[in-house]
Amino acid sequence: MTAVSEPPRPLRLLWLQSGGCGGCTLSLLGAEKPDLLTALAAANVELLWHPSLSEATGGEARAILEAVAAGDQPVDILCLEGSVINGPGGTGRFHLMAGTGKPMRDWIAAIARRAGYVVAVGSCAAFGGITAAGGNEVEACGLAYDGTRAGGLLGAGFRSAKGLPVINIAGCPIHPGWFTDTLLQIGAGTLSAADLDEWERPLAYTAHLVHHGCARNEFYEFKASAEQPGDLGCMMENLGCKGTQARADCNIRPWNGGGSCLDGNYACINCTAPGFEEPGHAFAVTPKVAGIPIGLPTDMPKAWFVALASLSKAATPKRLRDNAARPAPVLLPHDKRKDSA
Repeated sequence: MTAVSEPPRPLRLLWLQSGGCGGCTLSLLGAEKPDLLTALAAANVELLWHPSLSEATGGEARAILEAVAAGDQPVDILCLEGSVINGPGGTGRFHLMAGTGKPMRDWIAAIARRAGYVVAVGSCAAFGGITAAGGNEVEACGLAYDGTRAGGLLGAGFRSAKGLPVINIAGCPIHPGWFTDTLLQIGAGTLSAADLDEWERPLAYTAHLVHHGCARNEFYEFKASAEQPGDLGCMMENLGCKGTQARADCNIRPWNGGGSCLDGNYACINCTAPGFEEPGHAFAVTPKVAGIPIGLPTDMPKAWFVALASLSKAATPKRLRDNAARPAPVLLPHDKRKDSA
């Protein structure tokens, strides 16, 4: 008789939260095709502990963390949501693990050294994010970055037990599909450094621009621009949209079954990138020099943009020109064959 092999041991996932709002967890609960529980099962992952989803609290939760930090309980995947808090004065005491008197950052660092994979969930965990904005009085940083500077809590040279750097699933919040895709790759044993971009973000979503699939692309092509929030036109020229620079597939796979920031009349603020939280101007304003937007489309020389924009505006159909600065179309596409019928 042929021996029946034992199924592989489930990968154990531990999720910690630090300086953040919990928005990435909330987004993840809205995952579809697959939902979170289906994704965990498909990736052969079991949830060791999550502060919002697990029943264990108090002493039971501390016992789990202590066992993992000591190496008595294996952990395959460590996920951190929220930035690392180092204040005040580098002590980390602005955020203590309840009941331990020990800074949360120390727990994170100790467990990261034990984990097969370390995943930063959201831009706060990846780069510091919103928590690090302003004067950053709490001394927030990411796991392997402090803004655009390599380092963070774990240092630029950190590698997990599987030999990978911190995997930065950046976004504010993340699209649930970005996490479940990464989880399925880890579960299949196929995720490698070649699957990460220059900021160690999964290429599964950063190989695209937010601009791809945008419903306003026809307005963009002819530089027919919105003038105020709610207008139908392209929001790049006047309303701060960075969709032609931002790396994500938000308009290709809609959020929660349908919709994106742009579909909701909100300009893309490039929330997957380090430093997005402090652009140096109001989010809904496009800075310009001599009438030319500072933030040009990715990889496009300024001279080419100016030349093409001039040609595009000269060729703008009346329908797009009249509709761009209005919340609803006043002219609809028309089939000219009807006129001669």
